Amino acid sequence: MSPIPDRIFLHDHVVEVEIGAFQLERGLLQRIRFNVDVDIAPPAGPLDDDVDRILSYDRIHEAIGAELAAGRLNLLETLAENIARRILAAPQALAVTVRIEKLDRGPFVLGVEIRRSREQVAPLDSDPIRPRIVMAGAEPQPGTIICPVATATLHSEVPENQRRIDLLALDQAAWALAGAEITVAATRTEIDWAMRRGGIVAWAPSRMVLDAVQGPATTDPEALAQWLAAELGADHGGISSQAGSRVLPPTA
Repeated sequence: MSPIPDRIFLHDHVVEVEIGAFQLERGLLQRIRFNVDVDIAPPAGPLDDDVDRILSYDRIHEAIGAELAAGRLNLLETLAENIARRILAAPQALAVTVRIEKLDRGPFVLGVEIRRSREQVAPLDSDPIRPRIVMAGAEPQPGTIICPVATATLHSEVPENQRRIDLLALDQAAWALAGAEITVAATRTEIDWAMRRGGIVAWAPSRMVLDAVQGPATTDPEALAQWLAAELGADHGGISSQAGSRVLPPTA
């Protein structure tokens, strides 16, 4: 027997958009309400309170935003189908129900509701996030991840203890970079969230490195930047060993 799926949802999300097939709907903003439920595969093991092991609610919100930004549509049905396809591109998503309602067409609510499973929709073209990875000291731009460099740390005679100390020192260095324009990210989900919004991230590496099944044994900052680039699917051939600004370019 197949396990009963879990479910995440976004309800009562109201935005103003221009949509509709009738001439009177052109040039007119209408309030549209979204209710989206996503069936997801239950976790194979303990979650360990790890955000990278779940499907983020932001996936739903971003799917709606991406489709609304893609261009004007005539039909709610088309919008619902496109949102469903985006959400079902996530590996955890098994099925999705998308309900869209027009709130301003009269003293009633008009709308459409669809339910789609992964087997029913055509695969969505991949839309990978390929951030620009830089070492601390380079000039950060929107869409970049800064890999910190730590100063001297405490010393331990136990190699694994020293590894953790060094990683925590890098986390501290990341937090020292944080500010109004730079946020600290410790997980893939946090990185993805910031990159999709064109943010600048200071990477706190300890959690990802220590949680990785085959994580890097080294704590050298440039080696960790190379590892992160490989994990995120970016080009990892551009980090210089020279002092000063060091930049890892994005994949073309």
